[in-house]
Amino acid sequence: MSTRCYWLAGFLLVAAGCSRGPKLVNEVVAVETTRLPEGPRDRTWRDAPEHRAALLVQDLVEPRLMAPSTPEVAVRALTNGAEIVFRLEWPDAGADDMPGPARMVDACAVQLPETIEPDLPDPQMGQEGRLVEIAYWRADWQAWVNGRGDTIRDLYPNASIDHYPFQAKPLEPGSAAARELERLYSPALAAGNLRAGPRKTPVESLIATGPGTLSSAATQNATGQGVFEKGRWSVVIRRPLPKGLGRDQRTHVAFAVWQGSNQEAGARKMRTGWIPLVRRAGS
Repeated sequence: MSTRCYWLAGFLLVAAGCSRGPKLVNEVVAVETTRLPEGPRDRTWRDAPEHRAALLVQDLVEPRLMAPSTPEVAVRALTNGAEIVFRLEWPDAGADDMPGPARMVDACAVQLPETIEPDLPDPQMGQEGRLVEIAYWRADWQAWVNGRGDTIRDLYPNASIDHYPFQAKPLEPGSAAARELERLYSPALAAGNLRAGPRKTPVESLIATGPGTLSSAATQNATGQGVFEKGRWSVVIRRPLPKGLGRDQRTHVAFAVWQGSNQEAGARKMRTGWIPLVRRAGS
């Protein structure tokens, strides 16, 4: 064989190796690393094994979702021993990130049992006396974090605004009068509704002990970032590593995805059951 043929054969082998997809695994494997990625495009994700979790319709409690929408979510995980970060990726025809009447937004969630034990709580948001921890990301929150405003002009650029009281020119910004009108005309903000208005993070930490018990966690310790590109959402959710999860030990994790264009919100979602989650040493 000529030198040129050897060179071509070697090039094809390298190209084939570079084009290989991720290593597929039948459980979620959190690989140890010294640096956790901040976003879904970080090259640190490149060698992380991937679990492709089939999504199920939510047919257990009302309001149910009986028609399948998202087929699966691809999951990768990394840990630095103190925190764990998940990367969720799924197909979507478009990014639904605008709030408003009758508008639903794209979202996803990561759920873990509060404690590591063989007897798991119900995967459908836990059960009485068996708490689960949920980190919930929303596309509209991501848009706010990315810099989109929350005024009428930001959300409806073609709208004609006659008067918006707490933005009236005679009021000094930040004055007592301006704050009082802001409370009057922004009731969700005044009530401390964490799901309304601009946010500093697109992820909320929640807890639940069964359907209908969802509430905001006392400690907001989850962060994340989502990117929509080429018909796919890629979302990173970062939270503390489950207590007691040592190397080569297992707990479980579950995931949920909401498609805004399919009018999915609340209990209307695609979800998984419990999936084993194991911590492994890095290579």
